[in-house]
Amino acid sequence: MSPSPAAAASTTSSPNNSSSSASNPNLPPIASTSPVSASSSSSSNMFNFNYLWIPLLIALSKDLTTAAAANRDNSNDTNLLLPSQNNSVSLHEPRVGTSCPALDAKLNYRPVIGILSHPGDGASGRLNNATNASYIAASYVKFVESAGARVIPLIYNEPSEVLYKKLNLVNGVLFTGGWAKSGLYFSMVEAVFKKALERNDAGDHFPVLAICLGFELLTMIVSKDKNILERFSAADQASTLQFLENIHIQGTVFQRFPTDLLRKLSTDCLVMQNHHYGISPEMFKKSSDLCSFFEILTTSTDEDNKVYVSTVHAKSYPVTATQWHPEKNAFEWGLSRIPHSEDAIQVTQHVANYFVSEARKSLNRPPIGQVLDNLIYNYSPTYCGKAGRGYDEVYIFT
Repeated sequence: MSPSPAAAASTTSSPNNSSSSASNPNLPPIASTSPVSASSSSSSNMFNFNYLWIPLLIALSKDLTTAAAANRDNSNDTNLLLPSQNNSVSLHEPRVGTSCPALDAKLNYRPVIGILSHPGDGASGRLNNATNASYIAASYVKFVESAGARVIPLIYNEPSEVLYKKLNLVNGVLFTGGWAKSGLYFSMVEAVFKKALERNDAGDHFPVLAICLGFELLTMIVSKDKNILERFSAADQASTLQFLENIHIQGTVFQRFPTDLLRKLSTDCLVMQNHHYGISPEMFKKSSDLCSFFEILTTSTDEDNKVYVSTVHAKSYPVTATQWHPEKNAFEWGLSRIPHSEDAIQVTQHVANYFVSEARKSLNRPPIGQVLDNLIYNYSPTYCGKAGRGYDEVYIFT
């Protein structure tokens, strides 16, 4: 008589068999010849197999879910889609002509800036002590080039007819920093500035950017007062810019600055000052000529906590003047306090972009050959940065 299923199960799992396997782990498990026993063993093995794989599948599912969520987060952060991923763009739509949009025909995409040279060699005579020497710091050239323009040097002591011919080849003018406030240099700054205003009055959009000494000279010229400047202690000093209340920056040098960078200008020392003269807001407001021509945008404070005007913008002309040096952050290394942070470099680039964008509006389209003959590429800069002070490179003209 065949044993019952219960008896077979009891036989298969008898204490003797169990103890034999347990007492000698090297022995293989005892197989049963009973069909019922084989079926039970197969079911048990299948259960064990499923039991092992279920946790693995759960873990793998969690990993895949996490990766998918990360991909969604990255997609939301960047919001960048290839054309083939953008359903709103058809890759099979016929294109008429070029795939690039037409440029604004009113703009000049090959602007040229004239930079007026300054007396001396820029290195206290270490490079060239000739009495007729003049220079342009290479940082001003790089500053203009970084925004997509080229430079023609306007050599201040060359014959005026030669300088004026060069002035007719450019789309804007930059007055640099320096020390000369009298003599031929002052007279030439005044003459070039007046011609720039005349160009604007005649219908051409001809921008002027005056930096540091340039700011001071325009203050003297517009006010018609050569003694209007005051003494300040702002040599080799990084500073903030404090915006006046209720000013509108649209159309000014600050119009393209991101909001967070505008805030940082008021809290972080992102601009470089290097001057001994300037004008206080009180003195500025006493001059009706200055108030009618310029609007004050920012002020700054020197090392003695004296407040001076640091940025102005002309009310009726594309003329901007900064007492601070936008070019130094990115292109000068000789002074210890020049800010070189990423935010400071953005300040340099935004000012350069604004100035050159204004020059692109100029209607002047001079003969290409004449431009090429007068570009600053016809000269070579001199490296003077090893002295550890002053400029890193200068163009010297004799």
